[in-house]
Amino acid sequence: MTAVPNQGMLLTPAEMGRADRLAVEAGVPSLELMEKAGRAVADAIAERFSQREALVICGPGNNGGDGFVIARLLAEKGWPVRLALIGKRDKLKGDAAANAGKWSGPVEEAQPSLGSPGLIVDAMFGAGLDRDIEAPVASIIKAVNAADVPVVAVDVPSGLDGATGAVRGAAVEADLSVTFFRKKPGHLLLPGRDLCGELVLADIGIPARVLDDIGARAWENGPGLWQVPVAGTAGHKYTRGHCVVVSGSVLHTGATRLAATSALRAGAGLVSLAGVANALLVHASHVTSIMLKPFDGANSLALLLESKVNAVVIGPGAGVGEPTAANVMAVLQSGVPAVLDADALTSFERKPQALFDAVKAKPDRPVVLTPHTGEFGRVFGDLSGSKLERARAAARLSGAVVILKGSDTVIAAHDGRAAINANAPPTLATAGSGDVLAGIAGGLLSQGMGGFEAAAAAVWIHGATGQRFGKPGLIAEDLPGLIPDVLAELVAGRAGPQ
Repeated sequence: MTAVPNQGMLLTPAEMGRADRLAVEAGVPSLELMEKAGRAVADAIAERFSQREALVICGPGNNGGDGFVIARLLAEKGWPVRLALIGKRDKLKGDAAANAGKWSGPVEEAQPSLGSPGLIVDAMFGAGLDRDIEAPVASIIKAVNAADVPVVAVDVPSGLDGATGAVRGAAVEADLSVTFFRKKPGHLLLPGRDLCGELVLADIGIPARVLDDIGARAWENGPGLWQVPVAGTAGHKYTRGHCVVVSGSVLHTGATRLAATSALRAGAGLVSLAGVANALLVHASHVTSIMLKPFDGANSLALLLESKVNAVVIGPGAGVGEPTAANVMAVLQSGVPAVLDADALTSFERKPQALFDAVKAKPDRPVVLTPHTGEFGRVFGDLSGSKLERARAAARLSGAVVILKGSDTVIAAHDGRAAINANAPPTLATAGSGDVLAGIAGGLLSQGMGGFEAAAAAVWIHGATGQRFGKPGLIAEDLPGLIPDVLAELVAGRAGPQ
C-alpha cells in the first residue's frame, strides 16, 4: 500500500490515549475534548429516547468525568437526572474533578440498588481498563444488566477490554455505545461487539493528523481499505487472470465447484478445475464456463502450473494427507499466488514449519491462508493473546496473509497490517461458505490484487453477499450468484462502511 488510510483505522486504548495527548499538544484543551465527548453522548441519547429519569453512574477516572458532563447536559435538556459515583468525590482528579464541580445536583454513592430509572448511562470505566472487575462494582454491573431499561455506554461498556474485546470479570450489556475519534478493536472483536449494542462514532475535535504520529496498523475492514479491480475496455480474459482450483476426489467435488464458481463471479477471466479424470467427469456434468484440466500427482500439477496461471486455490475437498501436502508444496514452489484452505492446512498439522518455509521461500508471491479456529490451532498451535494478536502472530510465523475466520474474522499480514471484519451475518455459518470465500480470494488474486487487499476484500464481499441474501435458509450455493451485485455496487459507489 502506498498510503495508510485513516478512515476505518482502529486505535488501541493506549493509542487513543496518545491521540488525546497529541491533540492537547496541538492546542485543543483537554476540558474541551471531555465536554465534546459528553455532549456527543447526551445528543445521541436525546435523539433516540424520549425524556425519562436517567441514572448516570460515574467511575473515578476520565470516563466518570464524561459522565458528569452527560448528566449536566441532559439536565439542561430537561431530563430528570440522578448521578451516582463509584468512590469518593474528593478523589476525582484533573478534568474529571473540574467537570464534577460543574454539576449542581446531588451525588449518590453507586450501589446495586439502582432504584427505578428509565435509562442508565454507564460511565464507570473506559476502554483502557487494566484489571478485572471485582466486588462491589461487579454487583453494580449485574444490577445494570438485570434492569429492564435502555443502557448507554460511554466509550465501551464497563468491563470490556477495548484492545481485545474480552470481558474483564464482568461487563455491562449496552444497547448503545458512543465512542470517540476512532473505534477500538474491542468494539469489533467478540464478545465485545455484541456487548456494545448500536455503536456511534463521534467526532470530538481531535485532528486526524495525529494518526500520522501514532502509526496504528489495524482497520475495520471495508472498501476504504482496498479497491476491487475494474475491467478495462482494452482488456481480455487473460488480462483478467486465470485462476486454477484444485479439485477434490470423485466423491468430494462440490466444495471445489463452489470455489471455482466464486472465483469466476469475482472477476477472474478464466477459471479451471484441475483434478484426476474421474473427478473431472463429475464436474463436466455441472459446469460450462469453467474449464477442466487433468493432472495426476504433484509432479503433474507442477507442470500444469507452468502455463498461464495467475492464482491457485487448493484445499476445499482435497482430503487430509500426504498427497494433498505434496500438491500444496508443488503450488508453493511454482511461485503462483495461492489460497490455501481447509485440508491444505490440516495436511501440515504435524509439519507446519515445512509449510511456512515454502511460503517464505518466495516472499514476493502472495499466499493467503484461510483457517477457522480449529484449523488455526492445528497449524499454529496454542498462540496466546486476542484474536487480533493471534492472527498477527500467525502471519509473522508463516509469512502469509492469514484470514482467521469467524463472525469477527481477522485478516492479518506478516508486516503487521490487520483488519477486523464486522459485516458478516450469522447465516454465513453454513457448510460450503468457506469454500466460497476461498474462491473469491483466488479470483481477486488472479486479477493482480495484493495478498492483504485481496484477502480483506474477499472477506467483506463474502459478508455482503450474506447480507444481500437477507433471510434464513441461506446455503452456500446462494452466494456466488450474489457476488456480481456486490461488486457492481462497489465499483459504482464504493458501497458499504468506510
